[in-house]
Amino acid sequence: MTPAELATVIRSVVLDAVEARGGDTSVVPAQVTVERPRNPEHGDYATNIALQLAKKIGTNPREFAEQVAGALAEDAGIAETEIAGPGFINIRLDTGAQGRLVDEVLAAGAGFGTGEKYSGLKINLEFVSANPTGPIHLGGTRWAAVGDALGRILAAQGADVTREYYFNDHGAQIDRFTRSLIAAAKGEPVPEDGYAGEYINEIAADVLAEHPGALELPEEERHEVFRSVGVELMFAHIKRTLAEFGTVFDVYTHENSMFESGQVDKAIETLKGNGNLYESDGAWWLRSTAFGDDKDRVVIKSDGDAAYIAGDIAYYLDKRSRGFDLAIYMLGADHHGYIARLKAAAAALGEDPATIEVLIGQMVNLVRNGKPVRMSKRAGTVITLDDLVEAIGVDAARYALIRSSVDNTMDIDLALWASATSDNPVYYVQYAHARLSSLARNAEALGLSAEGADTSLLTDEYEGKLIRTIAEFPGIVATAAELREPHRISRFLEDLAASYHRFYDRVRVLPQGDEEPGEIHTARLALCAAARQTLANGLGLVGVSAPERM
Repeated sequence: MTPAELATVIRSVVLDAVEARGGDTSVVPAQVTVERPRNPEHGDYATNIALQLAKKIGTNPREFAEQVAGALAEDAGIAETEIAGPGFINIRLDTGAQGRLVDEVLAAGAGFGTGEKYSGLKINLEFVSANPTGPIHLGGTRWAAVGDALGRILAAQGADVTREYYFNDHGAQIDRFTRSLIAAAKGEPVPEDGYAGEYINEIAADVLAEHPGALELPEEERHEVFRSVGVELMFAHIKRTLAEFGTVFDVYTHENSMFESGQVDKAIETLKGNGNLYESDGAWWLRSTAFGDDKDRVVIKSDGDAAYIAGDIAYYLDKRSRGFDLAIYMLGADHHGYIARLKAAAAALGEDPATIEVLIGQMVNLVRNGKPVRMSKRAGTVITLDDLVEAIGVDAARYALIRSSVDNTMDIDLALWASATSDNPVYYVQYAHARLSSLARNAEALGLSAEGADTSLLTDEYEGKLIRTIAEFPGIVATAAELREPHRISRFLEDLAASYHRFYDRVRVLPQGDEEPGEIHTARLALCAAARQTLANGLGLVGVSAPERM
């Protein structure tokens, strides 16, 4: 019985109890809180539902707790209940019911932990979206890991997820990038506002290799050759790097396509037509303060050029026209203002602002020997995805970036994450999976299998702790999806690995010496197989490998 299943049982009992008292059943929450007590002597799980509802139904919390606890004790999956303090209900599961969870995990296999909460929901998940002016920097690398993991988690809850990359191949940044390439091709110093780094020299050389006479072209033609070919080469590098990192996008959208297709003009006409775009001082302004923004935003500047938000408005409408119910934008730490302005734009268009979610990710710092790492071999002063992967590998890089809430600035200690010790969280989790895989191979060599195991025999204290940890996984995945917090998966995996290591150190799984294999060994093999499956499923959700050997 998982915590979610137990919560369902408790809610059913509470509804009956409230109804029996002639109370209003609408006060019973849709989700009943079930927690594991800090002290195992207090039971396997506890709930405060009686304390939550007693006042609302006009009764004493402890009296109501006794009524609920008595009914719960009659459930076949519950061994006993007791009342603690003012009205907490402590619950101990029947050992047979506890063991049945192992059977459920093995039957579900790769599907254990999945759900249907977002079934039928089409989600557009836009992340990274760096302009092709250089390699992906650390901030973009964080979203490359977290965004991909969030996509996997939302899909595991039934959502139809499209991962999308939106980039600008025109504009001021691209112009600076182009001028930097031309300067490098000529052997001249980097322009004052240009981009520096080995990658600029490499791309400039590649442009010349493809177009040997590019420098002799008239200025405008030369600029266009270096722009178009340079952007194409840079973006090919970005795509390749992301794919090697395990992050692949379904759709790549050019910002310029919003203008060329007429979608910007269409959005502007819609806003003019409904009165939410007005003219002032020669410019056209979005009436965004009417929809919660802190100021009105210029959409068409006084010189007739579109402001950046014009493309954003058209792009949102484009997503809606493609049938997406929810557009999630994953943006950098300097984009807080986008939350209000995007939602205001949606409302001004007559759309529901709730169809937009904006997640803001904080900065990432690299640390070596206690000192910040600030220089990149290829990209000058910017630390890149390539630098991080070269230092600690793909698995460690992804796990490190996903492990912490994106709300917090994080430091990555390169020495720690490159180490093969239990202090390295990803090594610790992967080692648990490899240890379980080794155990399975050893069992097979002895002719033992988990098939047909009697999991009701799993009554040892540490068996129970491991089973209850495994049981939390579906709820963890559901919460990670709901709160858009992939780091919850990583933290759970570390708890599961710790629980397994403690179990393995105290419980003998395989027969030793002349000991005859028995049903308890088969049952413990089944438990180990369930732990291994859960670790593999969790690692899969964060896009990290589950090694068989280490």
